[in-house]
Amino acid sequence: MASSGSANTGRYGTAVVIGGGLAGCLAAWALRGKARRIVVVERDRYPQQPGFRPGTPQGHHAHLLLEGGRRALEDLLPGIGAELDAREARLVDVPRGMSWLSSAGWMPRFHSGLAFLSCTRPVLDHTVLERVRTEPSIEFLEGTAVLGVLGDDEGLTGVRVRTKGADGGTETEIHAELVVDASGRSSAMPDWLAEAGFARAPEERVDPGVAYASRLYHRPADADPDMPAVYLQTKAPDQPRFGVLLPVEGDRWLVTVGGMRGAEPAPGEAGFAAGLEQLRDPLLRDLVAGAEPAGEVRGFRPGPGVRRHYERRSPDGLVVVGDAACTFNPVYGQGISTAVLGARALRDAVRAHGIGRAGAQEARRGIAAAAADAWLMSSSEDVRFPTTTGGPAGAAVRIQHRYLDRVIARAAVDESVCLAFVAVMGLTRPPTTLFHPKVLWPVLRGA
Repeated sequence: MASSGSANTGRYGTAVVIGGGLAGCLAAWALRGKARRIVVVERDRYPQQPGFRPGTPQGHHAHLLLEGGRRALEDLLPGIGAELDAREARLVDVPRGMSWLSSAGWMPRFHSGLAFLSCTRPVLDHTVLERVRTEPSIEFLEGTAVLGVLGDDEGLTGVRVRTKGADGGTETEIHAELVVDASGRSSAMPDWLAEAGFARAPEERVDPGVAYASRLYHRPADADPDMPAVYLQTKAPDQPRFGVLLPVEGDRWLVTVGGMRGAEPAPGEAGFAAGLEQLRDPLLRDLVAGAEPAGEVRGFRPGPGVRRHYERRSPDGLVVVGDAACTFNPVYGQGISTAVLGARALRDAVRAHGIGRAGAQEARRGIAAAAADAWLMSSSEDVRFPTTTGGPAGAAVRIQHRYLDRVIARAAVDESVCLAFVAVMGLTRPPTTLFHPKVLWPVLRGA
């Protein structure tokens, strides 16, 4: 392995990125200029136009890029917002552009200067992929599966891969100074590390048993233009169902209904219709009643939220980003934003320290920090539901819940508190913002 250190920031060697989805493409882009060769290993083959891929089973469902992730994406790929706008991605002002039923009631609608980006996952992925393909140092191995990692006493030294073919495929080795795992929720890196003789990273798990179903609709011509998005939240512990309507390209709506363990929607159209009926408010059901379906109902069970602490234990030469490092309950909409923030942390680390030992260590710390607030919020909310397994517990969590309940209640009637809450949920401010005197005093006074 090439020598490392904070002074070694020049271009050298090879970096391998496992997975060519959004997180993998952004990780490859983050490494440009710091590795002579960047190889993205992707098991699927990309469609020529934006389209769903087998490797992203959650791709048919609602995705949004929170304000914090949207800013980070523009920082990584300047001008990408305009390219997404040209493909009809929708920018939704929060909370002005939403009919948002929180656990305490309807949120006020006012201009905050904060927004989220809404489009189908294929549009986002394809727009980013097109930009990344413009970089000459990045090459893509499509239709290629990673079989395991290579290593020695100092750390990882590459990966073993098999390229699909009519004859069963060809196995080869790719040697690299840095391996980046961006293979998503199904990451096999813990097993690969064990097979190579390395210790697994410590893990945290929380499983609320969430499941959901989604369907695209054509937006009715007479739809209210002041209602571009709808969010009907759960209300723990006795109302574990949620519903979402997001505007997406093609003048369509992407509608999702779901619930925590014990309240999952049944399969198919009948289950989807029942899920709409069981929501806390009839708004979403009534909107969909006048809309023409633009696709079939698709269900998804994402599995538990998992946070792997590679910043605490990892062999040299390894960095893990996106869902492979930390995956959340998708209800909170944090996943792709956290992946973008992690890619930016990787970029900043290799800019300062190169792709050797010091750069990888700094990247692991930065990626963990980028996910910390989102994990704290999502895992703490998940354990409100009595059917959740794992997650934080104890008196501190109960106190946190009581205080957050008061924040949300005040936010429903106080725009300044609502703005602070939206900033925290949008990953532009840390959760400690909710304890600032300008928020604390109105919350303690009550609604």
